Amino acid sequence: MDQQNSSARFINIGERTNVTGSARFKKLVMADDYAAAVEVARQQVENGAQVIDVNMDEGLLDAVHAMTTFLKLIAAEPDIARVPVMIDSSKFEVIEAGLKCVSGKPIVNSISMKEGEEPFLEHARKCMAYGAAVVVMAFDEVGQADTKERKVEICKRAYDLLVAEGFPPEDIIFDPNIFAVATGIEEHNRYGLDFLEAVREIKQQCPHAKTSGGLSNLSFSFRGNETVRRAMHSVFLYHAIPAGLDMAIVNAGQLDVYDQIDPELREACEDVILMRRDDATERLIDLAESYKGKSVADEKAAEEWRGWEVRKRLEHALVKGIDAHIVDDTEEMRSATADNGGRPIEVIEGPLMDGMNVVGDLFGSGKMFLPQVVKSARVMKKAVAHLIPFIEAEKDLLPEAERKAKGKVIMATVKGDVHDIGKNIVGVVLQCNGYDVIDLGVMVPWPKILEAANENNADMIGLSGLITPSLDEMVTVAEEMQRSEMTMPLLIGGATTSKVHTALKIDTNYEGPVIHVLDASRAVGVASKLLSDTQRDEFVGETASEYEKVRQARAGKTPSVLLSLEDARANYYDAYLSDKPAPPLKPGVHVFDDWDLADLREYIDWTPFFRAWELHGNYPAILTDEVVGETASQLFDDANEMLDKIVSEKWLTARGVAGFWPCARDGDDVTIHRVNREEHVVLPFLRQQVKKSRDRANMCLADFIDPDGDWIGGFAVGIHGIEPHIARFQEDKDDYSDILLKALADRFAEAFAERLHLHTRTDLWGYAPGEQLTNQAIIKEEYRGIRPAPGYPACPDHSLKPILFELLEAEKNVGLTLTESFAMWPTAAVSGFYFGHPESQYFGVARIGRDQLEDYAKRRGIDLATAERWLRPNLD
Repeated sequence: MDQQNSSARFINIGERTNVTGSARFKKLVMADDYAAAVEVARQQVENGAQVIDVNMDEGLLDAVHAMTTFLKLIAAEPDIARVPVMIDSSKFEVIEAGLKCVSGKPIVNSISMKEGEEPFLEHARKCMAYGAAVVVMAFDEVGQADTKERKVEICKRAYDLLVAEGFPPEDIIFDPNIFAVATGIEEHNRYGLDFLEAVREIKQQCPHAKTSGGLSNLSFSFRGNETVRRAMHSVFLYHAIPAGLDMAIVNAGQLDVYDQIDPELREACEDVILMRRDDATERLIDLAESYKGKSVADEKAAEEWRGWEVRKRLEHALVKGIDAHIVDDTEEMRSATADNGGRPIEVIEGPLMDGMNVVGDLFGSGKMFLPQVVKSARVMKKAVAHLIPFIEAEKDLLPEAERKAKGKVIMATVKGDVHDIGKNIVGVVLQCNGYDVIDLGVMVPWPKILEAANENNADMIGLSGLITPSLDEMVTVAEEMQRSEMTMPLLIGGATTSKVHTALKIDTNYEGPVIHVLDASRAVGVASKLLSDTQRDEFVGETASEYEKVRQARAGKTPSVLLSLEDARANYYDAYLSDKPAPPLKPGVHVFDDWDLADLREYIDWTPFFRAWELHGNYPAILTDEVVGETASQLFDDANEMLDKIVSEKWLTARGVAGFWPCARDGDDVTIHRVNREEHVVLPFLRQQVKKSRDRANMCLADFIDPDGDWIGGFAVGIHGIEPHIARFQEDKDDYSDILLKALADRFAEAFAERLHLHTRTDLWGYAPGEQLTNQAIIKEEYRGIRPAPGYPACPDHSLKPILFELLEAEKNVGLTLTESFAMWPTAAVSGFYFGHPESQYFGVARIGRDQLEDYAKRRGIDLATAERWLRPNLD
């Protein structure tokens, strides 16, 4: 086919009015800013789009409302309405709602035979009744077509069915699936060539039908490298259009002229797409590195600041978190310093620390936020890593005492605890402000902490912990520091810690300064005051007085009135046990070795993700917040870019197990009856003892179980495979990506817990088979049933986890283990029980009395001291 004639007939379908393909468009629609969203459509048309693809498939959106609202608005804009609309959704009710709003001839994207021929034809008949053309995906009951043969077979079958129904063949548009190439997976090497050959044959076997494809999929492996992506898309179209490709979903303004592409890059792209050589993928990947950061916007920005003198460039790179040129600039500064008789360490102590001081000042004044600071730290570490060999090569190194670090801090997550995201963030912030941080990692016993502090002549120790048993371990560290006659400050931090616990339990065991640090933003201020000659004594004195007031207030405070255990049990929650759920449809234990990460991604609750980065606000409103919106949006984009890689490159594996067992309530215990086993398993639960007002019950989880027979469930999920990626980021001095990946792994674990609970309610247990809830409703827990976890308010004893893990055989089935303090490994993990009664609800056990402590110790079969240790937060 003549290239010029075929190109003239080719149709560009604008891709930016699609919430799944454009972060900006999604943000605007989520914020109900439809006026700005309409401008995105206008820009697409102005950039050459001859059709605009509109997609509103987002879990937090009412897709029908969003689709109809947007289509009605653009219909009133003459310069947009002059081009056809492609109504794009995976839900046919959304498509049908859109069809009612479009004048002229719309295009439906898409229908397929994945659910069989009858649903396919039913959808086709409706589209034909509306006068719409349809995109038919190469997808059948077996799955998505990946080879040339499957693509042709499915499209020919669909064509014959549609034409037999009277569907106009010229209104049929086949999408034979453009898949990513150059992924490093050998089976993917033919994807580009298979598509081109399939299009050519489909056009021959299906007269008058059209072909289309989503072009952005092709270059998925090179996300973030716009130069290479543009080249790949242009090269692909150059060969696909003559083969018979009639249209493609593409950002029309992001295509290069084939003849103007760098010849070396153009050839490498063609080698991959046409599969012309065995090493095509490796060659393109190597070449792509040299094109990073060469987008039009990047080049324009580079013209401005790359011309500055080197000191200003270093400061700019640190403040903006740009690491692209940091090694070259650092070397330029080192050479200039050496030429003037200076030494490599002066580059660190001079321009680099000057730049980080600017970062510290901006962070302290609220003009920079934590994600930006962590990016700055990444730049600093790469600069320092370049200088270290030069510093070590010097024969006359400065003595340690003359180094200008503000102070040396030993940091550790205490023994039995494995969580370190918060600690890592604090370490990064301190390093950004000139402190020398020695991070001992997780599960660190007290002798190692004290030994490291002495060997490194540390100025202070920072302890972190997430689970409640860590509180006792922190007390132990304080006691051992006192026994060793240490005097350095002890900083306490982590989600489970508090100022009250620090004042009551830790400060009283150590005569040196003990400071509770609420979050990373406070760490620098605390450290600087503790190491200041003029501010230290006043700060330590004020903190000591504050903690003494806490202790006095606690001593003088009339504690909440507790009922006796007998009276609390008499005031139990009287649930309608006749409403208990039916037995599970699928009892027993169910193992899920590799749950689809793309599916779990749809269930992520983003609000806690932002809080982990100390950006406070609820998603999605935080993205448009006047103060943190810009930073939150950039962080959200970075997170989604990493999520794309996690999912497409299978960085992580989601493994989970769920089980359901017959049981009965026996007082405050739930006895699980093991099928085909003589012994039973007892789960002792705690009851609220604080006296209630207005006839409210003193609740216990056992109240939701029928003494005459019932069912209970349990689950454990974990995200595996993070270690090599973390090691890679740490090797690259990339704290930002390290923390980002850990935070996303945690979100995946919580999303898996949410998704598995949904699967339990609707399928495995099946007590809510018709449940229809949005993702927002699921996040708000607007469903029936609860999943309380050991260590949390309704079930505060972490030591129930081994019982749950044994029931689920969690280590054998999904590779989850427990530390001596019952923290789960890997760290991105969630476990808990399933209660299905419609009245079951979350609550806090809060303070319990001595009588329940003694009773619980007997029911658990442990001595009183052990029970006190595990339940200490509920005894104070």
